[in-house]
Amino acid sequence: MALGFFDQFMSPVLMGIPLNFLSFILPWILYPKPPSAWSKSRTATLQTNAINKFTQQLLLPLDKGAHKWALLFAALMMFLITLNTLGLLPYTFTPTTQLSLNLGLAVPLWLATVIIGMRNKMSHTLAHLLPEGTPVLLIPVLIVIETISLLIRPLALGVRLTANLTAGHLLIQLTATATFVLLPYMPLVAIPTAALLFLLTILEMAVAMIQAYVFVLLLSLYLQENV
Repeated sequence: MALGFFDQFMSPVLMGIPLNFLSFILPWILYPKPPSAWSKSRTATLQTNAINKFTQQLLLPLDKGAHKWALLFAALMMFLITLNTLGLLPYTFTPTTQLSLNLGLAVPLWLATVIIGMRNKMSHTLAHLLPEGTPVLLIPVLIVIETISLLIRPLALGVRLTANLTAGHLLIQLTATATFVLLPYMPLVAIPTAALLFLLTILEMAVAMIQAYVFVLLLSLYLQENV
C-alpha cells in the first residue's frame, strides 16, 4: 500500500489502541536517575549541568515569585526536546506534530499564568487590556483587540510548535524521496541531494531544540507579566 507524505503524522495504533502513551513515557526512561552516591557518572553530570544552565538563563529575567516554576519549566523543556529529537529517527512518531497535544500543553499552562495574575494583581493584569493614554473613542476597540490577543496566545504557542516541526519533517521526507528516485537514474544529481538531506537533518535537530526552548521561554514571559 502506497503511503502519502502526511501518513507519518498519523497516530500509531495497535489492535485499535493508540500508542501515544508509549511516546510520552519513553523520554523519562531515557534520562538517567541521579545516583545517591557522591560521585556521578559523566552522563548524569552532563545532564545536571545542562539543566542548571538552562534554568539559570530562563529565570534570569524573572522575579523571585516566578522561581517556583523552575522545576516545571525544566521538566517541560527536557520533555519537548526529547520528543522532538526522537521523532527524527526513522520509523518513529513525533507526538509534538499533533496540534491537540501542543494545545493540551499550552492552554493549561497559559491559563495558570492568567489565574495567578488575576489572583495576585487583578488591576495590574486588567491594565494590560488598555494602554495608557488611549483616546476615549478607541477604548472599546482596543479592549476587544487586546482581549483577542490575550486569548490567542496559547493557540499561537501550539501552532508555532506544530507548524515548524511538521514543515521540517515534510521537507526531509521530500528530499529523501527525491534522493532515492534520482539515485538509479542520475547519481551525479542524487549525491548533492543526499548532502542537502544531511544538512536538513542537522537543521531540523537544531529546530527541534530551539522550538522547545521558545515554547518554554514564551510561557515564562507570560508568567512574568502576571507575577
